[in-house]
Amino acid sequence: MATMNEAPFIDEAAIERTLSSRGPCDAARIRDVLAKALALGGLDAAELAALMDVSDPELLGEMFAAARQVKEEIYGRRLVLFAPLYISNLCSNECLYCAFRARNAEVKRRALTQEEIAREVRHLIAEGHKRILLVAGESYPREGFDYVLNSIRTVYSVKEGRGEIRRVNVNVAPLSLDEFRRLKAEKIGTYQLFQETYHRETYSKVHLKGRKTDYDWRVTAMDRAVEAGIDDVGTGVLFGLADWRFDVLALMAHIRHLEARFGVGPHTISVPRLEPASGSLMASHPPKPVSDVDFRKIVAILRLAVPYTGIIMSTRETAKMRQETFALGVSQISAGSRTNPGGYTTDQKDDEAQFSLGDNRHLVEVIRDVAELGYIPSFCTACYRLGRTGRDFMDLAKPGAIKEHCGPNALSTFQEYLEDYATPEAKRAGEDAIQGQLDAMDAATADRARAMIRKVKGGKRDVFC
Repeated sequence: MATMNEAPFIDEAAIERTLSSRGPCDAARIRDVLAKALALGGLDAAELAALMDVSDPELLGEMFAAARQVKEEIYGRRLVLFAPLYISNLCSNECLYCAFRARNAEVKRRALTQEEIAREVRHLIAEGHKRILLVAGESYPREGFDYVLNSIRTVYSVKEGRGEIRRVNVNVAPLSLDEFRRLKAEKIGTYQLFQETYHRETYSKVHLKGRKTDYDWRVTAMDRAVEAGIDDVGTGVLFGLADWRFDVLALMAHIRHLEARFGVGPHTISVPRLEPASGSLMASHPPKPVSDVDFRKIVAILRLAVPYTGIIMSTRETAKMRQETFALGVSQISAGSRTNPGGYTTDQKDDEAQFSLGDNRHLVEVIRDVAELGYIPSFCTACYRLGRTGRDFMDLAKPGAIKEHCGPNALSTFQEYLEDYATPEAKRAGEDAIQGQLDAMDAATADRARAMIRKVKGGKRDVFC
């Protein structure tokens, strides 16, 4: 019998059989799969494999339209915004695609002090952020894992004007069960970890040194996190290392394992593509590059396969690509990102970042763009604080009922941003977007949202339902 630190749920032979058995792309078959996906019940491996080969422009358009419909049925037209906060680039691993790898002498190593972390947080709050993703390299200063816990406490302690960080999500190295329990005690939101690639042979070729060489320890981290009481976990693949088709099916196998064991799958899925990084030839020349068309397909397929899950699009991608994926299923985006420790309060240099950014715009520019496209930027953290996490969240998300909360909360937090941080241009675009969303809501939901907005305009903050 497998232990908690082994991963029999990733059956490479079964995945390869599914990929090799798919036949020619049949329009009737594809439309049947899309019809099933529109019922919000998800898709199986064979159905996903069928969608992977769609290239006909008409069918591709239908697939993309279905993904948009599913996303808006579950979440409406809101996009959650956050910023990554890199507190350290110390790392003992040798990952060939990463600028932070241990032997890369081109990167200056740094772990922020708690005072420096507080300064970074004040900057983010002054920009208008309410939620961050705390990121650390897979090695810590002398205090060890306590460094991460102390850093979370620092983030929550900072107040700047009327603002604060209301939710800290965390992306750190896989932890033991006891460490996960300690992390849970700090009132984090989501624990996020990418497997990078599920293909074992590729994984061993790109991870040469350090604890990260242990594939099973990493892939079972989500089991330990959930067992330790962390309700929400976030998975992801670094596309470009292995065949994206294999990794998508393996990711789905991982998700189905979590659903079967715990009754709940991941809260989020991230879809980063390999981008150039200082000191990494591989990052500039991906072993299995993913085209823009295939990348759009990945986002759409994941939305159709796991309709209840938030899909995250980072600033690795260009503004144009990010805009296009909003209509394909993306529901969360980073904005105004910096990917080196201290990057918000000092100039980020390309040779200090973990990877190159495709979208360097400031938060307010992203806000205006999102609003002008008819989406609602959301800074909501209500579900975490009301206990709508884990199974409770999924029970609302799967039938599409979560948007009855997400819609008004998105408008309330967006109005708060417009009152406290927006430029006049962004405020005009935002007010128009809010009105458009109110007009599209049913009467009862719109009335609740208007009441919340009035409270915000009247000076109250942190209004949620």
